Amino acid sequence: MAQFTIAESLQSPLVRVLLGLIGSALLYVLFQEVRKIPATLFALMATAFLDMVGVLMIIPLLPFYVKNLSGDGGVQILGVNAGIGLISGVIVAAFTTAQLLSAPMWGRFSDRYGRRPALLIALGASAISYLIFGFADSLIVLFISRLVQGAGGGTVGVIQAYVADSTEPANRARALGWLSAATNLGVALGPVLGSFAVVLGMQDLMPGSGELAMGHAAPGIVAAVLCLVTMWFAWKYLKESREHAISDKPRRSSRQAAWRVISHSGEPASRLIWIYAIAIGSFQGVNTVLALFLNDRFLVTEKTIGFFFMYIGAISVFARVLLLGPAVDRLGEARLSRLGIVLLTLGLVGMPLSRNIGMLAIAVALLPLGTAFTFPCVTSLLSRVIPNHERGLYMGMQQTFGGASRIVAPLFFGWAFDSISVNAPYYFSAAFVAATLLLGFGMDQYAKTKVPA
Repeated sequence: MAQFTIAESLQSPLVRVLLGLIGSALLYVLFQEVRKIPATLFALMATAFLDMVGVLMIIPLLPFYVKNLSGDGGVQILGVNAGIGLISGVIVAAFTTAQLLSAPMWGRFSDRYGRRPALLIALGASAISYLIFGFADSLIVLFISRLVQGAGGGTVGVIQAYVADSTEPANRARALGWLSAATNLGVALGPVLGSFAVVLGMQDLMPGSGELAMGHAAPGIVAAVLCLVTMWFAWKYLKESREHAISDKPRRSSRQAAWRVISHSGEPASRLIWIYAIAIGSFQGVNTVLALFLNDRFLVTEKTIGFFFMYIGAISVFARVLLLGPAVDRLGEARLSRLGIVLLTLGLVGMPLSRNIGMLAIAVALLPLGTAFTFPCVTSLLSRVIPNHERGLYMGMQQTFGGASRIVAPLFFGWAFDSISVNAPYYFSAAFVAATLLLGFGMDQYAKTKVPA
């Protein structure tokens, strides 16, 4: 059986030694690459990493806070009983909705007043939201904390615009790949630190006979402190790219930019945003049913699924840091993004077609390779085809459309899993991703052009 094969293989001393040697070699190469990162980019990576650690400290704990505040039976809303799952979904949706609405506004704010003020204000809002979360004594307060954090969390586009400001066009895809690698590390470490904060909250911090414990507020307090550290780090080490961010030229509003993407879908910027939105929604949407798929096809359980995420995460980080730069130099951003789409499509199709662990390992490996080649290149190309004074706005718009896709896709793929077959979500996802190839043709002319002023 597949599950037994995985567990048995990991018990082999030879396999463990081999994995250790491979891991050590990759870490050495990674260290050599990190030393080449410019100081400004490294500061942005550290800011994104610390910010993501704080976010992921909180997200896994939300259902437990909802359960404690609502009880096992849920709550009554307008005469209808809302269970823990529905309440958790509403609170998560509140964060996502606020983030989607705020992303283009933060981008526009950063275009007008600068990237650095936008980041510092947003990080301050996040710190406040963490404290509200920690001391929440009702579901309403918990809901408000997620709204505040979502409103302050639409800064991914701002950071991407910051990277575009701080790097030469030829190096942007590589720099965005490094930024994504730092974010992935934050995703991996955040839940661990959140669990540590829960244990810390149970400890008596007062020496002597007194007693002082943070209790259930500990994760929120620790996340807020981490956020303040991130603010200090950004204030001290990040310099404003003011000459790029400030302009007296007319600017579109967020609503005008969104409508432009929809009504002028054939324009380069609109096509790139649609590629990003469709591909990232399709990829992340199938993650909703990944555990169910692996359990049904390969008998993977909660005890062994962690190996798959470690496998995907390791390939994702090293692909962005070690492979992306040389690949961009050799193929260019436009062609590499199309190659990434092809690899992602093959990986998604390969998942349901796999008949053993070896085939599954190859299919799964294509997913992080495909995303590593697609998304940084698409974002880098977007930074080339839009005017400098609207860069933050359109980077935020990309996150807004991508976020909307990440809301719709899980619902559709969940329905397909339940109503059609366990394999259906992956076939649908592959078809959607492959269709974006049509949008990517003709982008080569922008790969080496100067960004419009």
